[in-house]
Amino acid sequence: MWPAQIDRRDYQRPLLVPLNLSDNPGAWLAQNKLSATLGHALCLPPRYPDGPPASLSPGLPLRHHEHRVPRRIIIRFLRRRAVPADPQTESESSTPRDESPDKSEKHAHVVQHLKPKTRKRRNTAIFLLGSLFGIIAAGFFAKSNDLIDFPELGELSMDSLFDVLPAGLVKDMRDLVQGEREFVDSYDAFSVGLQARAEGLHAHHPMIMVPGVISTGLESWGTTNVSRPYFRKRLWGSWSMMRALVLDKENWKRHLMLDQETGLDPPHIKLRAAQGFDATDFFITGYWIWNKIFENLASIGYDPTNSFTAAYDWRLAYPNLEIRDQYFTRLKSYIETAHEFSGKKAVLVSHSMGGQVLFYFFHWVASETGGRGGDDWVERHVEAWINVSGCMLGAVKDLTAVLSGEMRDTAQLNAFAVYGLEKFLSKDERAQLFRAMPGISSMLPIGGDAVWGNATWAPDDQPGQDFSFGSLLNFRSGMNWTTPDRNLTVESAMEYLYNTTEEWYQKHIKTSYSHGIAHTEAEVEANEKDPRKWINPLETRLPLAPSMKIYCFYGVGKPTERGYYYRSPEMPSLTNLNITIDTAFTQGQVDHGVVMGEGDGTVNLISTGYMCNRGWDYKRYNPAGSKVTVVEMEHEPERFNPRGGPKTADHVDILGRQHLNELILRIAAGKGNTISDYVVSNILEYADKVKVYDEDKQPEEEEE
Repeated sequence: MWPAQIDRRDYQRPLLVPLNLSDNPGAWLAQNKLSATLGHALCLPPRYPDGPPASLSPGLPLRHHEHRVPRRIIIRFLRRRAVPADPQTESESSTPRDESPDKSEKHAHVVQHLKPKTRKRRNTAIFLLGSLFGIIAAGFFAKSNDLIDFPELGELSMDSLFDVLPAGLVKDMRDLVQGEREFVDSYDAFSVGLQARAEGLHAHHPMIMVPGVISTGLESWGTTNVSRPYFRKRLWGSWSMMRALVLDKENWKRHLMLDQETGLDPPHIKLRAAQGFDATDFFITGYWIWNKIFENLASIGYDPTNSFTAAYDWRLAYPNLEIRDQYFTRLKSYIETAHEFSGKKAVLVSHSMGGQVLFYFFHWVASETGGRGGDDWVERHVEAWINVSGCMLGAVKDLTAVLSGEMRDTAQLNAFAVYGLEKFLSKDERAQLFRAMPGISSMLPIGGDAVWGNATWAPDDQPGQDFSFGSLLNFRSGMNWTTPDRNLTVESAMEYLYNTTEEWYQKHIKTSYSHGIAHTEAEVEANEKDPRKWINPLETRLPLAPSMKIYCFYGVGKPTERGYYYRSPEMPSLTNLNITIDTAFTQGQVDHGVVMGEGDGTVNLISTGYMCNRGWDYKRYNPAGSKVTVVEMEHEPERFNPRGGPKTADHVDILGRQHLNELILRIAAGKGNTISDYVVSNILEYADKVKVYDEDKQPEEEEE
C-alpha cells in the first residue's frame, strides 16, 4: 500500500500516486509508464539508482519505478513552453530548490537546454498552426495518396489535440482565430438592423429565402459501410468536407456525384440538403454567407416563426428536385402556411441560382402538371420577389467548368500551385464532378448569339476593342487537331460541349433545360406547358401577378469572366479532355487565358441586368405588368478586408453589404415603395444592342 500522506514539498513526488494499488493496477501501470517515458525524454536520472525500497509495490518490475518524473519538473517543463519568462529568472529556476550541487555534468547540461527561448507565445502558436497546414499541404503534393492514408487520422479531432497542448498555447491559437473572425465580422454585425429598428421598421411580411448554388450544406444520411463514418456529417460546407476531401477523396467524390443514368442518388449513397438557417448561414466556420442577413432580420423582429430558409440540393436538375425531395411542393406549403398564419403575403428573397429556382417554381406552382395552384396563386400569396445577383441568363464560367474543369480561379494559379492541384484534384476529375451535378448546368448561358454576340459583335463590346466578346472560346494559330478550327460563339460552344461530353450528360441537360428565345406571345404561352423552358425568362413569362413587386439588386464594377483562350493539352494521351485554358497567354483584357468583362466577379452584367432593365419591359415576358425596380451596387472593397467590407459588390460577399441589407429590411417591413431605381453601369446601352425585340417592332439589321 502507498502512504496516504506525502509531503507536497518533496520535489520527487510522483505525478500520480494511487492510494491503493489493488484498486486499479492497470491504471497505475499506465500512469507510471507515461511518467517513465517522460523521464527518459527529459534525461532525468533514475530515482532509485540502487534499486527500489522494499516498501514499493512488491512484484512490480524495476522499470516502473526508476524513471517516474517529479510533478514539479513536469509542470515547470510545460509552463516554460507556454509562458515566456525572463532569461535570468529561468536560469535561476531551472533546477529544483533542494537539488544537490553535485549532480553530474551531463544532468546539468540537459537541464540547461530546457531553458525556453525568449519568443512570444503568439509566434509559437503561429508556428504550430503553420506546421499543421504544412502537413496537409505536403499531402496535396505527394506523388501517391498512400502517403497521407493514415487510418489513425480518421479519429483525429481538434478537441483531443487541444487536450494535450499547454493551456496558454491553446488560448493563443483560439485568440488568433477569434481575432480574424472579429476583423471580418465586426464592420456591420447587427448595425443595419438596429438602425432600422431605431427608425421604426419592424417585421411585417413573412420572409422565405432561397439560397444560391453551393451555398447549402449537404449531409450524409446513408447507413451502408461506405457512408457510416459520415452519418449526418456535412460532406459539403463544413470542415468534415475538408477532412474527407484530403483523407478519403475517392469516397468523397462518390458521395457528391449523382448517378449518371438517373441523375438521382447513386446506389447505397444518400446525401441530402441541410435544413434551417444553419444550412446557409456559414459555408465553413468563420466564412459567412447568409448570416449577415439573418442578424439584421432578427434585429427588427424576425425569428423562425416568421422567416424560413428554403434550402435545396443544388446538384439536382430542377425536375429532380421535385421527384426526389418534393422541394417545390414543400416550398408551396411553406409560403401558404406563412401567409395563412401571418395574414400577410410573403416576401421571397433569392440569391444567384436561387433566382432561377424561384422562376422555375412560379411556373411549376401554376401548372396543372405541377403544383396546380392556378395562374393567380402567386398573386394571392407573394408580395415581392427580391432577386439578389440573379443569374437569369446564366454565366459564362459555368460553360468552362463543365467543358474542361477550369475557370479563372484555377487559370491564375502559379505553376507550383497548379502542379499541386492537378495531383490532388485534376481537371479531368473536376470536369467529371461538375457534369455529375446537373443542377450546376442550369446556369449555362441562355439566349445564344442574340444575347452574347457573334464572332464580330457583342452588345458589351467596348470602343477600340481589338476583338469581340462574342467569340467565347478562342484558339490561337498553331493548335493541333484536338482543337476546333475556328473561334466559337455561345451557340457553337454549346454545340461543341454536346459533341465532346458523355451521352448521359447531354441527355440530362437537353431534357431539363432550354437556352433559346421565344419571339412571340404565342410561343411564350405554348412554353408554359413545357417544363424544360421554365428556367428561361426569354422563353417563358413572369407569373400573372400584377401586384407582385420585383426588386433586382446586383453588383457591378468587378472584372468577370467573359471569354477564354484555349489550347490543346500538353499530353493528350493522359487526359480525356480535348482542350485546356491557355494560361500562358496574357494581353490587354486577357489574363492567363481568361478574357475579362463586366459583372460581379462571377455572373456577367448581361445576365444579372438584361431582364431586369429591358427584357421584362416586353409584354410577352411580363404580361401582368409587374413592377420591376433595379438597384445596382458599385464594387468598392476595402483594401485589407478579405471579404471586401461593407461596400463590396462581389457575387457572394454582397450578402453582407450594408446597403443591400438596408433595402431587404425596408421591403420586409412593408416600405419597399420608398426604393428607387439606381443604375450606374452601361447596362441600358448594352440592352439596346441585344437582338431581342418587342413583337410589334421589326428587328434592326444585324451589325457586321
